[in-house]
Amino acid sequence: MPTQKKIDEVEKLGKKLAESNIVVATDHTGLDGSAMTELRRKMRDSSVEYRVVKNTLAYLAAESADMPQVREVVSGPTALAFGYQDPITVAKALEEYIKVNRSPLAIRGAVLQGRVLTPAQVTALATLPPREVLMAQLLGQFKQPLVGLVSQLQAPMYRLLSALNGPVVSLSLVLQQRIQQMESQEGA
Repeated sequence: MPTQKKIDEVEKLGKKLAESNIVVATDHTGLDGSAMTELRRKMRDSSVEYRVVKNTLAYLAAESADMPQVREVVSGPTALAFGYQDPITVAKALEEYIKVNRSPLAIRGAVLQGRVLTPAQVTALATLPPREVLMAQLLGQFKQPLVGLVSQLQAPMYRLLSALNGPVVSLSLVLQQRIQQMESQEGA
């Protein structure tokens, strides 16, 4: 018979799994208490929640949240990083912590919007620019053909304008020269 504490824990984990858009599973063996505290603080600074979980409770929570993919990344001593905003932030925060602290923390995999990611894919996700930069690059790519189209559509108008304007400019130059000539004849 499960205890009320375990039932509550499964319910909390299930809610976190359902609300998160990425869950990264890590092997936290080799981290002492102070390193774990530091890691949690760094994760909080990046708006990431990091929790050590029991596998059986994680499996039950995954079933309740309708996320069976979590079973594929949870094995052995496991801690989960829950990301509720930009998935890239979670991957970057973990990778940065591992590199800066030369931590023995190992990424086992992730579940991103129903897809299971390998550790290599999580690392690749960490190298992507932030969402805002990606959106700006995408908009730039959409804008480029439109700018080319507008310039191509405007080119005939500019040529017509210069063709019509050429004789007017020439006529004004001839008239100015004639005025100067007449002024010089009157003055003489």
